[in-house]
Amino acid sequence: MSYVPRLRTKYKEEIVPKLQEQFGYKSIMQVPKLQKISINQGVGLATQDKKLVDNALKELTVIAGQKAIPTKATKSVSNFKLREGMNIGAKVTLRQDRMYEFLDRFLAVALPRVRDFRGISDTSFDGRGNYSMGIKEQIIFPEIDIDKVPKITGMDITIVTSAKTDAEALALLKEMGLPFKNQRKED
Repeated sequence: MSYVPRLRTKYKEEIVPKLQEQFGYKSIMQVPKLQKISINQGVGLATQDKKLVDNALKELTVIAGQKAIPTKATKSVSNFKLREGMNIGAKVTLRQDRMYEFLDRFLAVALPRVRDFRGISDTSFDGRGNYSMGIKEQIIFPEIDIDKVPKITGMDITIVTSAKTDAEALALLKEMGLPFKNQRKED
């Protein structure tokens, strides 16, 4: 028997029936699901120190469990000493089991380590059922050795769902266990 992530099992057994009942879907194929999680880390000081991008790549690779790739500048901006094609950040896209594993570790281990954590905002949806949030410190992940971090940087985490509306995505993410802090006013 192969390994199945805990959140994937929870989605199939608990969340699908609950959302199907809540939104009146006729088929389980209509129930929204997670498609991917994208983690981006922009390194603003990469123009002065190229090692910062290498550190960001190593940290994202350790956090995600999948090799991160560098992001390149698309335009040259002389005021920022930025040249087209320069490495200025790192990104990784997680799908399938790695996505569920990362989300489980993020919810159970990393988020509780955030200082003065009172929940995440429920207003960061894009209108198409995708959710984005920013993390101020990469050291909330236990995989990162604090002593070896040269500079504390943040990262953006985007959760892409197959939901058609923000309300469906909010219900899905709440059932997944994301700790939203305030109730959103329905339009």
